[in-house]
Amino acid sequence: MAKTAVRYVCSACGAVSVKYQGRCFECQSWGTLVETHEETDESKQRKKRPSGSLPAVQNLDDPSSSDFHRILTGIGELDRVLGGGLMEASAILVGGEPGIGKSTLMIQLAPRLAGKKVLYIAGEESPNQIRERAKRLGIKAPNLRLVSEVGLERILDSIGNEQPALVIVDSIQTVYSTDYQSSAGTITQIRECAASLIRAAKEQNFILVIIGHITKEGALAGPKALEHMVDTVLQFEGEGYQRYRIIRSVKNRFGPTNEIGVFRMEESGLEEVSNPSEFFISDRTADVPGTAVLAGIEGSRALLVEVQALVSRTGYAMPQRISTGFDLKRIAIILAVLEKRLQFQTSAQDVFVKIAGGLRLVEPAADLAVAAAIASGLQDRPCSPSAACCGEIGLSGELRAISDGERRIREAVHLGFKSIVMPESNTRELKPSIRKLPIKIHGCRSLHEALEALEL
Repeated sequence: MAKTAVRYVCSACGAVSVKYQGRCFECQSWGTLVETHEETDESKQRKKRPSGSLPAVQNLDDPSSSDFHRILTGIGELDRVLGGGLMEASAILVGGEPGIGKSTLMIQLAPRLAGKKVLYIAGEESPNQIRERAKRLGIKAPNLRLVSEVGLERILDSIGNEQPALVIVDSIQTVYSTDYQSSAGTITQIRECAASLIRAAKEQNFILVIIGHITKEGALAGPKALEHMVDTVLQFEGEGYQRYRIIRSVKNRFGPTNEIGVFRMEESGLEEVSNPSEFFISDRTADVPGTAVLAGIEGSRALLVEVQALVSRTGYAMPQRISTGFDLKRIAIILAVLEKRLQFQTSAQDVFVKIAGGLRLVEPAADLAVAAAIASGLQDRPCSPSAACCGEIGLSGELRAISDGERRIREAVHLGFKSIVMPESNTRELKPSIRKLPIKIHGCRSLHEALEALEL
């Protein structure tokens, strides 16, 4: 008879302990160890060698018997983030804050896939609740089939019976398999249930969309292996109480990563924002100190984004550094460069940095806009209202080359900016068509030159 061994698995990081303790020894989280039972019988542990013929081996250049193609969703911003539409037999993981619009977007997909059957696995809501939401949004989708089920085996049976083109699982944290004794939402259940669903999607050639919960830190809940197993990871950014929503592709095997789509939440659901740059700088007050406009790149799209900085004398022994949408460590480096290379007194100042619109900036080219906003706040003098900027700052105060300089220039011209400040190395080989655009291009070698070009 097989024996069972008790193990305690951390729901936050997946660490395994042989005895219960209040704090996880790996990630130091309290109350996250979950009891699991594992069979220790050698016959259960030893994997049987699979029988049957050997798998077919193919050359890379062999012609494909069935070419995969994309399915357009009809939602331009979503197709852009996915890299051109939904890929057949792919697995997509969607995460975001509660109430930000994950389920709403999935329901809006169904009527746009006319002629294709969509199966919605509802683990958190009843079919009547989903019908009421669709009625409120004015959505009519005769091709949408609803199943309220959380058992993995019955879900797989429903998929095999219905033969859908798209399967939506809302959410993976509610699904469990009877093969494992742990409760739904644990590391083992999430990993194994997701693996079974992904395997079914590849074998039966349907598109799988998995909705996942996130932790309080904003990361996807569950094992990190879940993100490795799927083909695409889409992350909702921003807060649920904001009108605008941003979807970013964190991982995409069939398209670019860090691509973003901008939506606006209305009574009829999520609507596309065709020109995101206008949204990010629409409420900008140009003559107020502490603001700068970044000519940025997100994925394959050029965007103009407002960067705000508030600088005030600290009332504490240790000045505060608070940031929304930008890495705090990078702010610390920028402040050190401003103080050491340009003699700005930042050590006794509280510094608050915010990226307007709820966007999260990752690219190094955002350094110059953040430095300009902080310098503007320190001097209580506004930047040039008709200037945009971009550039990576080195530790010696130099401006380093960035990517896609010409696209940034074109976007600045499109929105009516008269000048753009960027690294000098990006201006050496500009095309003649770019130089003829009605904009003054300032190529700067150092942060000091850039701030002078911005009239600071």
